[in-house]
Amino acid sequence: MKKLVALFLVLILALSCTAVLAEAKTEYNVTVLVWKFDDTYGSSVRQGMNKWAKAYEDETGIKINLDMQDAGDDMAKQVEQCDQAIGKNPDFVIINLAEPAGGQTLVDKLTAAKIPFLFYNIPPSEETYDSVVKESGAFFVGTLPREAGDMQGEILADLWAANSEKIDLNKDGKVQFVEFKGVANNPEAIARTQYSEETAVEMGVPLEMVTDVIVADWDTTKANDAMLATWKAHPEIELVFANNDDMAIGVIAALNQSGFNTGNEGDPSIAVIGVDATDAAFEAIKAGRMTATVKQDGDAMGEANIRFMMNYLLNGVFFDDTMAEKYKLNDDGVSVYIPYAKITEKDVE
Repeated sequence: MKKLVALFLVLILALSCTAVLAEAKTEYNVTVLVWKFDDTYGSSVRQGMNKWAKAYEDETGIKINLDMQDAGDDMAKQVEQCDQAIGKNPDFVIINLAEPAGGQTLVDKLTAAKIPFLFYNIPPSEETYDSVVKESGAFFVGTLPREAGDMQGEILADLWAANSEKIDLNKDGKVQFVEFKGVANNPEAIARTQYSEETAVEMGVPLEMVTDVIVADWDTTKANDAMLATWKAHPEIELVFANNDDMAIGVIAALNQSGFNTGNEGDPSIAVIGVDATDAAFEAIKAGRMTATVKQDGDAMGEANIRFMMNYLLNGVFFDDTMAEKYKLNDDGVSVYIPYAKITEKDVE
């Protein structure tokens, strides 16, 4: 009888191991819902995801198929793309929200379909964050909203301390400036706008805003058009803070039309400080047309998306001791931030 029981237990164990092996997957299908493809920083994150998906396959033998969908800055289209994705029953969905306040609809659909998901880059609005991320069992990979603004202010403060006359062109003891904001209701844009100014002032820079904040939708052309009109009305401007490098490049193009920020020796120049550290910004800083930027690491965010997703798919949790070796979990327990870094002329060189 004892031998029979022992044989039975061995059989059960063998069947269990066989079942586990049968369930182990070597290939995962993933839908990535993207705010819009024609965003320079967003493109770097997508490139990072592709790169690190391949690296993960090389590292583990597990293949990750990424199906990326462009919402074109249209939340209704992103909802439609979510429906289409659910019809294909992917193993996971990675979400770059088209609208910060639009996440709940996606969450309801994916939860009902029992498809796991995480958010990146654009955080759900403060009013929806708990239900969209915390209560849904999801995760968010982003950046600390105020850090980029703080660093922009710190860069300006360092420049002011080193040589205030180089910034204060009209020698009135103040820095006349304008702020280019990404979009009105985006937490990153709000924080960058607020803290670039506040941090600079706290560090001793006497700032004077000459116009209301200019919303240019993260867009080069819109920033160019707005700067042309603003520069004509306010030629006393000595500084531009831009929430991203795409807008900063548009601002510089507008200034070039008046012979400013050309990079040519002897030509006049005002300070232009952006965010993202795009290739175009690096080249502009190298050429002396742009003052500085703050690096938002798209490659690192792309890697984090892949790592957290796969940890969930393989281990059932987003964050564990293994992930803690590389990332610091935020106090909310459901997010991590990818750090920023200051990029000035000396860093580019």
